[in-house]
Amino acid sequence: MGQRVRGDPKADDVTRRRAFCAPFTGFYAVSLMATGALAEGAALSFYGTPGLIEMPSAQALPDGQLSLSTARFGATSRTALSFQITPRVTGTFRYSVIDNFDDPEDRFDRSFDLHFLIAEETLRFPAIAVGLRDFGGTGLLASEYIVATKTVTPRLSVTGGIGWGRLGSLNGFSNPLGNRFSDRPDPPDEITEVGRVETDQFFRGDAALFAGLSYQATDKLRLSVEYSSDAYDLEADRIGFERESPFNFGLDYRFDNGVGLGLYALYGTEIGAVLSYSLDPANPAAPGGLDAAPPPIQPRGQIAAASWNVPGALSTSSQLEREGITLEALEIAGETATARIINTRYAATPQALGRTARVLANTLPPQVETLVLVPMVNGVPTSKITFRRSDLEELETALDGTWQSYVRADIEDAADMRLAPDADIYPRFTFGMTPYLSPALFDPDNPVRVDFGAQLSASYAPRADVIFSGALRQPLLGNLDESTRPSNSVLPRVRSDAVLYDTESDLELTHLTAEHFFRPGPDLYARLTAGYLERMHGGLSAELLWKPVLGPLALGLEINHTRQRDFDLGLGFQDYEVTTGHASLYYDFGNGYLGQLDAGRYLAGDYGATFGLDREFDNGFRVGAFFTLTDVSFEDFGEGSFDKGIRITVPIDWLSGESARGGYSTTIRPVTRDGGARLNVRNRLYEMTRGNHDPELRDRWGRFWR
Repeated sequence: MGQRVRGDPKADDVTRRRAFCAPFTGFYAVSLMATGALAEGAALSFYGTPGLIEMPSAQALPDGQLSLSTARFGATSRTALSFQITPRVTGTFRYSVIDNFDDPEDRFDRSFDLHFLIAEETLRFPAIAVGLRDFGGTGLLASEYIVATKTVTPRLSVTGGIGWGRLGSLNGFSNPLGNRFSDRPDPPDEITEVGRVETDQFFRGDAALFAGLSYQATDKLRLSVEYSSDAYDLEADRIGFERESPFNFGLDYRFDNGVGLGLYALYGTEIGAVLSYSLDPANPAAPGGLDAAPPPIQPRGQIAAASWNVPGALSTSSQLEREGITLEALEIAGETATARIINTRYAATPQALGRTARVLANTLPPQVETLVLVPMVNGVPTSKITFRRSDLEELETALDGTWQSYVRADIEDAADMRLAPDADIYPRFTFGMTPYLSPALFDPDNPVRVDFGAQLSASYAPRADVIFSGALRQPLLGNLDESTRPSNSVLPRVRSDAVLYDTESDLELTHLTAEHFFRPGPDLYARLTAGYLERMHGGLSAELLWKPVLGPLALGLEINHTRQRDFDLGLGFQDYEVTTGHASLYYDFGNGYLGQLDAGRYLAGDYGATFGLDREFDNGFRVGAFFTLTDVSFEDFGEGSFDKGIRITVPIDWLSGESARGGYSTTIRPVTRDGGARLNVRNRLYEMTRGNHDPELRDRWGRFWR
């Protein structure tokens, strides 16, 4: 069950070839785009979305592009993070500040946008897009639009559209969608009401027309002019904004390194500027990598002559160690050699497999024909990949060696592997000192707070599947402890008291746990964890995961009993304790899209579900979004109405070009509250195992021969 059929290694299986090559073709196609630079004709507007200046356009950014922009004019500043989720869908999170809007207080506003390219431009017809601005925020910028863009000449494009909400406020007319859409409710004015998706406002109220021209003067310089349909009524009433003209003019320049600079004349009274940075996650800093070349496979006859006086296991182990692979166990039975390995260096498992296969082929006796590699994670055999040694010798320099090596490999479950680890491997003790960066965003008193410091971590494994570990953090620079904004939550303060953990103590014990990992049966993985599980909670955690080696679906079950830790982050606990748990569904949709649904009980005792969707590139760069709905009412949840956010993971090797495991991950939440809060336990099983399973192995197999 679950074994992938080997097939005839000499056969020209067109279907299999196309299935395997598809992700690689997409990767190289995206890589050919100029990293960091916007595609010609597509630019970032003042809102951080595809557009002219303030008005949207029917264009999209290059697929997968991640852009950060900050804009300022008059009393208004906007900082936006945009991601091209699919070739047709752009998502944007924006943080805006309007000086003295709530006189004498400034207005801090968070909002989300979606921009859908519903029809691409053809020879006869324009591109058409529809969009939602500020559909999940305060409604201060709320608007909807339908827009068309047509290329007139290779450098000149014209845009025209119709808008509602703010984009329907200048020279508006009755809604062309009919009487049913004639009335538009006012946006919420209570803090507990913001953050909801106000579908009853979409495309309602008066509408107005907007238009503009864009001219690509050079490959880097773009000129634009637009007629804006935004009357800026709120700003005129609140802060005396003067708007003498509906026309805006601008130019923006794109540098080769992804930086963009725009200067604009706005509404006849203001001068504005936009600074942006755009990158292509599919194209790392060193696309080919900076690793030393792996050893070539030697003819078997030469291997026998060169190693006649060297113990095989010792030679194999030492050579693998130089390649960043720990050999946990090696067994040779007739023509088959089985190796349990720990990958300590490579972010992509296929690269670790390729390096291991080369070393085994160069050190094992000539009669060994079958190589069985078992990647181990925390003492658990996660999969079993079988190669023919003669295949490796044949395909190392073959033009189609990458896909052929994948096709000819067998990938199976490894629950039956019972090799005893080498006596010299355990017990294992490791420790390290690394820097850390801990941000806290969107505090109205200081929207950007951050601590930078040093983290000391250590682990002790008396045997492969039992790990004792802990970590201490000491901030060196930062201002997280300067926040004075107390929590006003009516729920148990399982997250909203985070500021007290920052102010009560500098030294932080982030976790101190004992973990046990094991395989209860085929396709099953289990974890038991006890101790200080995370920064704010400690207790017991148990998890069971069903995940076949082949296939897109996985199911998980987790249960935890925790108590809240003392604010000084020492060894004490507070009175609050809770039992939480979730049933989880994971699904790999293909092309890098990963879905996750978690349903159960959260730390504040509320019941509900979290929905998440991530896009992961073949190099491990990952961008995703999530939201949680529970039985906590929007009013009791407080500001934001429900938990939601954006998460980003940047692998170390994406930045450095040198193979390394791990990376920097961060979650951007518009507001952190107590409803929908989940335990941040380490080493959850899905992420622990999926890198050694299909389809993840297939997607990253391009690194097998590197």
